[in-house]
Amino acid sequence: MLRRVELEVRHLRALCAIADTGSVHKAARQLGMTQPSLTTQLRRIEQAVGGQLFSRERTGSVPTPLGKFVLCRARPLVAEMTALVSEARAAASRAGGEYLRIGSTGSPAVPGWLRRLRARLPEADTTFHMDASAHTLLRMVAENQLDAVFVHEVEGSPLQIPDGVEVHVLVEREPQFVALSATHPAASRSVLSLTELAHERWMVDPAADGEWTGLRRVFAEAGINPRVVHGDNLAAADLVAAGEVVAPCQPTAPARPGRIVRPLRGDPLAVRLLLATREAPPDAAPGTAPAIEPAALLADLEAAYREVAWASDAYRHWYQRHDDSSSLPFTVVA
Repeated sequence: MLRRVELEVRHLRALCAIADTGSVHKAARQLGMTQPSLTTQLRRIEQAVGGQLFSRERTGSVPTPLGKFVLCRARPLVAEMTALVSEARAAASRAGGEYLRIGSTGSPAVPGWLRRLRARLPEADTTFHMDASAHTLLRMVAENQLDAVFVHEVEGSPLQIPDGVEVHVLVEREPQFVALSATHPAASRSVLSLTELAHERWMVDPAADGEWTGLRRVFAEAGINPRVVHGDNLAAADLVAAGEVVAPCQPTAPARPGRIVRPLRGDPLAVRLLLATREAPPDAAPGTAPAIEPAALLADLEAAYREVAWASDAYRHWYQRHDDSSSLPFTVVA
């Protein structure tokens, strides 16, 4: 028999995450929990309130009438607590000196970005947050939990930019390559087509906003319907090397044992790379803004991206086939 629990803010935050993502699995990823743990927590919350809060439908987890009532009361409480914690942390950071809170959906350029930021601000208190969901990171900027985030926007699946968030374009169109096993029959070819991979199992991360939607659109345009496996990028790396799946990947993806990266003919998959920062009010008081301006954040990110892009054989060769110059395929827009 389940033990009755007293509702806490973390329980309300879990309910909001399930409602926002439409999935217990995605919510668990967002909250840093396992799916079984969140499922157990949801059952205990439902026991505490005396009824079912979500129903499982083809479109995902949908709030029941009772769930809508609870969420209506829960959201303001969660927002207030989030603001309280964020403002308290910001105050503590300001009291201790310079601070910088950044995040990313994940990129090989991130380590170089952090290294440059540390060199620029050696005394600053720098924190880093990673999340597969660009929308989650953008909300964290809007809610003053992060100062800047490096995210990607899948072509054909535009991100919803919250009010108060400013977007700076790093790469207008970055082609997405495909990762496959080094023992794959097509591994010897320098460029691959979607049709020759039509019978493969493709792995996509359902928590990455727009990834599955974008891939499904490209499959439909190519007239193919391959098998799809859902999983996170860490699992994909091992499964690709084992020859179990192929997966879309960034052109800057580093070499791994047993895995190769190849461009797709015609570059059907692409993303836009963005740096998002919070709009600073014109009358902001000293000490209430992060220690670095967006232009400097973008300059360091550009340098880090250039470094990993040129270090990638697949990406460098791709660009050399598309342009005679030695520059990389992006324009920085402040």
